[in-house]
Amino acid sequence: MEQTHSKKLQLRRLVADALGEIQRLGYSRGSRDRYRTTWKQLIEFSQRKELGDEFSADLVARFLEECRVRDQQTNLPSDGWRRHIAFEVKMLADFAKNGRFERAHTRVQAIHRPPAMQKTLRDYEQYCKDRLYLRPSTLLLRTTAATTFLDFLHSSKARTLEQIQAVDLSEFVSSRDHLKPKTVARIVSDVRCFLRFLTMRGILQKDLSAELPTVRVPRDATIPSVWDQELIVRLLGAVDRSSAKGKRDYAILLLACRLGLRTGDIRTLKLDNLRWAESTIEITQAKTGTPLTLPLPNEVGEALIDHLKSGRPQSAHREVFLKVNPPFDPFGDNDNLHHIIKYWRQLAGITFRCPQKRGLHSLRHTLATRLLEKGTPLPTIAEILGHTSLESTRIYAKADVEALRSVALDPEEVNHAD
Repeated sequence: MEQTHSKKLQLRRLVADALGEIQRLGYSRGSRDRYRTTWKQLIEFSQRKELGDEFSADLVARFLEECRVRDQQTNLPSDGWRRHIAFEVKMLADFAKNGRFERAHTRVQAIHRPPAMQKTLRDYEQYCKDRLYLRPSTLLLRTTAATTFLDFLHSSKARTLEQIQAVDLSEFVSSRDHLKPKTVARIVSDVRCFLRFLTMRGILQKDLSAELPTVRVPRDATIPSVWDQELIVRLLGAVDRSSAKGKRDYAILLLACRLGLRTGDIRTLKLDNLRWAESTIEITQAKTGTPLTLPLPNEVGEALIDHLKSGRPQSAHREVFLKVNPPFDPFGDNDNLHHIIKYWRQLAGITFRCPQKRGLHSLRHTLATRLLEKGTPLPTIAEILGHTSLESTRIYAKADVEALRSVALDPEEVNHAD
């Protein structure tokens, strides 16, 4: 994209190159049409105002001004289309500056790679499955990082695998500067594993994994996101428990906010994990591989029974929670169930006083913080959450939550299996 780095950028050529790039990156047809429409409007605006065919910051500012796209004017739900225009023009400006797009989520299957790189990536994926025994979610992160790295080498550096240099690694990490440090640290770790694989296979003559910079992220660098108790009540109260979807989702939300189960453990919960005679839930945690036994409070048990008797479709699958539409399959390995909490949160009209995480995992954080504020010892909280180390539990000591009035579990009931 040499023209994107020149001082004068031809607007039509820039737009054509940008459209080609988002197609190469696997953007959906709907997204491509949306970008095309906005960028076409920008071209037409430039022609109408007789501003020529040059892309510039002044052109962008005048175009957004005409569209009345200002931060203070895009807060209403009806102004969503204006926010789209602002974002799409910003994307074009970033492409003009850097010659590439940075996607928040990379569709690895859609990115085109040379045959040699494609074969190596398939071999690496098979190696991770057969030799490292990675879980599907971890495998996806590894292959996504490797794919992003290969795309950077191919599209930005015109390198083959054998030609990788230390400077390429530095520039790749620099290109991730729009991401959070924790995310960059994980990507660097995943690429380091990929480089070791290339060395092991003889594709690289020198192990370059040590050339990658170390991204240090303190374990307690962030404060857990916690919900006010009143918001939890509103969230649960908004669920339509007369519908099959509502019965399923209510049980899922209770498992998160009353028992603190991780999303992955909720998603994979089996009928055999429900020990009705003992009034417990017994699982092997997907993240740690350790067993965990938790009491089944009446509230949670009743919600599960209501779901199983009146909401869950007839199925040969053993998972407790299935999709509500035919063929009623279990949730995918990488489904974080965020759509469930988002649906009822929006229906309840819940807003937060400050930015925070809003997924199911934040309900787990809320339970832990409430227990801590109630004076529950850290080892007990660690047992409830299934932590293998107290260091993972100590982070909740940083959270400051007001008006914590009750505890979701009686700590004395918790029995962490040996």
